[in-house]
Amino acid sequence: MSDFIDALRDPLVPFVRYALLAGVLASLSFGVIGSYVVTRRITYIAGAISHSVLGGIGAALYLNGVHGWTWCDPFLGATLAALLSAVVIGLASLYAKQREDTVIGAVWSLGMAIGAVFLMKTPGNVDPLGYLFGNITFVTLKDLWLVLGLDAVVAAVGLGLYPQFLALCFDEEFAELRGVPVKWYYLLLLILTALTVVMLVRVMGIILVIALLSLPPAVAGHFARNLWQMMLGAVLCCAAFVAAGLAVSYPYDLPSGPTIALVAGTAYLVVVLGYKSSIWGRLSRKNP
Repeated sequence: MSDFIDALRDPLVPFVRYALLAGVLASLSFGVIGSYVVTRRITYIAGAISHSVLGGIGAALYLNGVHGWTWCDPFLGATLAALLSAVVIGLASLYAKQREDTVIGAVWSLGMAIGAVFLMKTPGNVDPLGYLFGNITFVTLKDLWLVLGLDAVVAAVGLGLYPQFLALCFDEEFAELRGVPVKWYYLLLLILTALTVVMLVRVMGIILVIALLSLPPAVAGHFARNLWQMMLGAVLCCAAFVAAGLAVSYPYDLPSGPTIALVAGTAYLVVVLGYKSSIWGRLSRKNP
């Protein structure tokens, strides 16, 4: 822990401060959108969107390296791929006659396959593991501004439309009877999830993206009495998991993404296993 604190103070290693700041900034969107995702039970859709991101990243690197499209950044490719996947899954779920799980599986596998093909054809030493498992210590000042911008959009829309999303998560049929366009809000929620996934990929990587999107809200949900409390608790839990994961991974030279996921998963298991026997658990069951 002392090594990590010393690194935060050291002006020669700014990447440690950038990594912590990126995780803390993104925690706001992770907590807000993650609470909607967990409550609406669409974690599997978020998983498909996150894995399809590899296709956008691979295409961007290929166009950059082979055709000289220097403006085509992997972050841009990831954003476009995530948004496209969210819209395809949403429209197929709402209007197509195909089974939703089949469409999700197709988007999931196609994104991974396209990304793998483009990465194999991209000249140079492109390490796919960096994108699959992430490395928050590679975050730059430019990335921080991008995360901050996306964070502001996602949080503003997610919190500004709280009543509509609340109705969508808990009583979709009643909201539709009251004239709320739930289909459009469902698509918007998937788009916000896609933008959040893009931020999370930079922190955790593609494979581990679900860890910070679902585990902090799941932990907070055991102690919250309403969705607002769940969101606030998820934001705090997410920031704490990132900070603890970095504090453990830095001095022992461990991969940051998997370490953060281990911290989050361990905390979730501790809460789940100890919740039913705790005083809080008994009080919550008496006062639902």
